Amino acid sequence: MIPRYTRPEMAAIWTEEHRLRVMLEVELLACEAMAELGQVPEDAARVCREKADFDIDRVNELEKTIKHDVIAFLTSVNEFVGPEGRFLHKGMTSSDVLDTATAVQFKEAGELILVELDRVLEAVKVRAYEHKDTICMGRSHGIHAEPTTFGLKVAGWYDDLARARTRIEAAVEEMSVGMISGAVGTYAFVDPAVEANVCKGLGLTPVPVCTQVIPRCRHAAFFSSLALLASAVERIAVEVRHLQRTEVLEAEERFTKGQKGSSAMPHKRNPILTENLTGIVRLVRGYVVPAMENVALWHERDISHSSVERVIGPDATIGAHFMLTRLRSVVEGLVVYPDNMRRNLDQLGGIHFSQRTMLALVESGLTREASYALVQRHAMAVWKGEGTLRELLAADPDVNTRLDDETFAAVFDEGAFVRHRDFIFTRVFGAA
Repeated sequence: MIPRYTRPEMAAIWTEEHRLRVMLEVELLACEAMAELGQVPEDAARVCREKADFDIDRVNELEKTIKHDVIAFLTSVNEFVGPEGRFLHKGMTSSDVLDTATAVQFKEAGELILVELDRVLEAVKVRAYEHKDTICMGRSHGIHAEPTTFGLKVAGWYDDLARARTRIEAAVEEMSVGMISGAVGTYAFVDPAVEANVCKGLGLTPVPVCTQVIPRCRHAAFFSSLALLASAVERIAVEVRHLQRTEVLEAEERFTKGQKGSSAMPHKRNPILTENLTGIVRLVRGYVVPAMENVALWHERDISHSSVERVIGPDATIGAHFMLTRLRSVVEGLVVYPDNMRRNLDQLGGIHFSQRTMLALVESGLTREASYALVQRHAMAVWKGEGTLRELLAADPDVNTRLDDETFAAVFDEGAFVRHRDFIFTRVFGAA
């Protein structure tokens, strides 16, 4: 029995076999639509459906002489079909077949990426709730700022990925268009009803208007959505790499039994997965520029985009899918160290309470400028190891005469920093 077009896994989407199988389905659907319109004998359409096939080696052999991939493909198909094959490709142009088949491939790839992204989102959500109350130091410029929770960090990852999903879903929909409109897109020799039938059979929507190709801004939007997804992944990967540094060690990639980190140093446990993710991100994001440059073609059509897409289509989608699979493994296996988070939080003598102290002094009637200068003076002393912020402030008459014991205790209430975490979680994940 002749193989037919079936939905493959990611790598298989971009094989020559699958590409030609989708192209064949485009041709057969068009022929059948023409038969319904009385433009092709019904018996001929039936014979084409029953006999149509191709030989990849034969296609490649023919292309060496013909120098045209679609004609080589059709020649091989006709060798299987026989005389009725003359009704295939009637009134069509090469781009009708190529662009519609390519749209199917991008649609398939995009949908697989969305499935894997959903798995990542679920894994991230689980870890966010697991550590919603795990206090850790928030950092700006890499320097201690004020406390947050590790769960809030991870909720930020989720929000980035969720918005990336929205963009990819929209981009896949925008890419899921086909065309069967003939040379320069005027339907001069093919009825628009044929296009409608082909698109319906392939799960596509007819493109509203085309030249002789589907406008490449649709493709550029798809690659842009993958690039933004990659940037969201990089944000997570870089954070994990920083948290795994020996001096920080608040979280690290799972180190499995038998794993080795260095050929020279037996003690090493390196963030190899997130470093790998950072590298893949560079590749996926790098395909935006050639996709953008494919938008402007000569007049109604040239083929300068074709060679580009044959590289960036497989590379970007396979890379993005692998990137998500690896990210899910990192998130699910991430080892978190709350004790180390507490150690790092406490290592600088409580200087992270500086803003709360300053605002309390402002509430007492002191100007903001004077309050800032007063607290900063003591904070700088803490940096020099001259005591904790609470000790120095409590001993300063300019402070203890303005802040009573109850207010002073409230200033150093660590829970106040993260008291709105439930509110944030509800906004990110919805009501429980």
